[in-house]
Amino acid sequence: MLDAHLVTNCPKTCFYIPNFISKEEEEQLIQNVYNSPKPKWTSLKNRRLQNWGGLPSLKGMVQEEIPAWLNTQCRKIFDLGVFEDKMPNHILINEYLAGQGIMPHEDGPMYYPTVSTISLGSHTFLDFYKPISEGESAESTLESRYMFSILLEPRSLVVLRDDMYKVYLHGIKETNQDLIVSKKIINFNKLGQNYEESDILMRQTRISLTIRHVPKVLKVNLSSLLFKNKK
Repeated sequence: MLDAHLVTNCPKTCFYIPNFISKEEEEQLIQNVYNSPKPKWTSLKNRRLQNWGGLPSLKGMVQEEIPAWLNTQCRKIFDLGVFEDKMPNHILINEYLAGQGIMPHEDGPMYYPTVSTISLGSHTFLDFYKPISEGESAESTLESRYMFSILLEPRSLVVLRDDMYKVYLHGIKETNQDLIVSKKIINFNKLGQNYEESDILMRQTRISLTIRHVPKVLKVNLSSLLFKNKK
């Protein structure tokens, strides 16, 4: 089912689905994110985030129940075969205000080597970079290591696997606006007629639902663990 959405002019493997969810679904998801209990939010220097499903670690994830409003999206991802026969069991929600971003990084070995992300509220550019060579400085060589970008539209789904997940770094620049340069946007031919060369897109608040599968799950249940601690 994913094959029809393959992005062909990039290293293996990227899929991009515009309008993966409806406008109504988007509005309901945003409402549920902001209705979540305040303790679910963790504030970082350049964004806020929520963890659902548990806290992954190299030792394993203590699993917690995923609420129905997120489980619906997990089921849709599962039905696409994104993680083959595995059900997503972890969702990281990030809130990016205009001008906020994240440094180039890789997601690491705690997750099944595929990642899927639904964007809500605003577009962003997901930028890709070659890995840092030995002896290179991450800051001084960032521009020279830049490869291309994916324009993530509101309500879209992007799926990364193979080298796009395991080899190349991805990040989001801290900027308030983005310039359309079609040769730098690898999914430009999947964006319809919505953009023209040299268009300037203004960023607004974006919420990302990063949906993944954590293979190593500890058998203890987080809810029962909290109950025992209260005794």
